[in-house]
Amino acid sequence: MTEPTPIGHGGRLTVDLAALRANWRRLALEAECPETAAVIKADAYGCGIARAAPALWEEGCRTFFVAHLSEGLSAREALPEAAIYVLNGFPPGRARAYRDADLRPVLGSRDEVAEWAAANRDAGTVRPAALHVDTGMNRLGVSVPDALALAGDPVVAQAGIDLLMSHLVSAEVEHDPLTDHQAAEFARVRAAYPGIRASLANSSGDFLASCRADLARPGYALYGGNPRPGRDNPMRPVVRLDAGILQVREVEAGATAGYNARWVARGPRRLATLSLGYADGYPRSSTGRGEAVVGGVRCPFAGNVSMDLIILDVSEAPREALHRGAPATLIGDGLDLDTVGRNAGTIGYEILTGLGRRYERVYRD
Repeated sequence: MTEPTPIGHGGRLTVDLAALRANWRRLALEAECPETAAVIKADAYGCGIARAAPALWEEGCRTFFVAHLSEGLSAREALPEAAIYVLNGFPPGRARAYRDADLRPVLGSRDEVAEWAAANRDAGTVRPAALHVDTGMNRLGVSVPDALALAGDPVVAQAGIDLLMSHLVSAEVEHDPLTDHQAAEFARVRAAYPGIRASLANSSGDFLASCRADLARPGYALYGGNPRPGRDNPMRPVVRLDAGILQVREVEAGATAGYNARWVARGPRRLATLSLGYADGYPRSSTGRGEAVVGGVRCPFAGNVSMDLIILDVSEAPREALHRGAPATLIGDGLDLDTVGRNAGTIGYEILTGLGRRYERVYRD
């Protein structure tokens, strides 16, 4: 950490907006689509809609995706002129709230299409929306047969459908036949809706020629996640998490650390305590597998991750790096999101979106 130890909290989350911009540019080049959007759901994957969304707008992004109405309202406040789609459609009876905020629901059922079309007719103006076609996820969206049956129905125009979209199941898995099947099914639907834009590629799909359409919509990769697991990550890291050491102590062989005494010293060891824990979104499941970088050395967690504290075994770290206020890095310096996720038995997405609100946040651009 280059700044002094945080005053309000033991951890500092740094968000590199320049890296976020660069990642959007890189993904736009890879996608080779006429337009590249940005998914900013989950508070811009934990990075903060209020800062991340305007940075992407300034870079040239004009279309954004969120998951819920509340996120759409936050996005609209940050992006007065953007096209904002709400991925989870809209609850019954809430069409007016979406219209008032100029938000575009992603319609995933005949009922939603009919209700949005009725709201447009009642208001006397057609507000746009997207049609979500389920090509294999079995989660949201109209089936391919239903989408084909809707083609040519006046309700499509009444609902203002200006975008067809589907969601890839496993684009990050090389040569997965399901991806080819989804692309083929989506192509069938596109052919039935001439003149309407289409979107299939997510972060990993941006790197697949078969998934290219009119609009790419990357999410995780924008924020530094690896869209091609098993290969070098082409994206720049966007988030960094540092914490200052609270205390250092020496323990003898047989000493235990943390709740339930799960960690036992096999010899004389040196321990350091950090002021953050699972209440800050750092998973308790990292117990026994988590690491932090201290003085350039990866140091394993000692004992359970607790609500507000993490203990490190810093026996191998240089002594000059071990003092009150010295920095430890939990994301960064080689510990990228995907590595931290694996160490917690989860994925980088969960690490990123779960980062708590208690950290001191620093934005760089």
